[in-house]
Amino acid sequence: MEPTLSDASQFAPPPDLHERIRLRAEEIYFRHGQIQGRDAENWRQAEEEIQREIENSRRRTAIIVNVNGVQYVGEYRRDLSDGYAPGEFDPGASVPIRLEGDRMLVLRPNGKVLETTIVQKIG
Repeated sequence: MEPTLSDASQFAPPPDLHERIRLRAEEIYFRHGQIQGRDAENWRQAEEEIQREIENSRRRTAIIVNVNGVQYVGEYRRDLSDGYAPGEFDPGASVPIRLEGDRMLVLRPNGKVLETTIVQKIG
């Protein structure tokens, strides 16, 4: 029986948060035509944007693969997934995988490998 896939998000601490916000505020300044006197507004907008990005990166991302009636839940980090996006596989599609200890390697349609850490085995 071929393994089948279900799509079912990991936090990477940001680099120096203050520096990220400063750089984003500078981008906003230039993007809005270098208007003087808007430093506080630009900083506040930069904080909000960066906070949203951090919150989005904290979601745990997982992929579920069924192998002979056993479900393997593999978590992966979006920032290390080489552009993998949920939905690349159709639910129930056969997918080539390799299990190595606590790792599950899933061959993607584009030929790249999605490396996950098995966090749960059901069945």
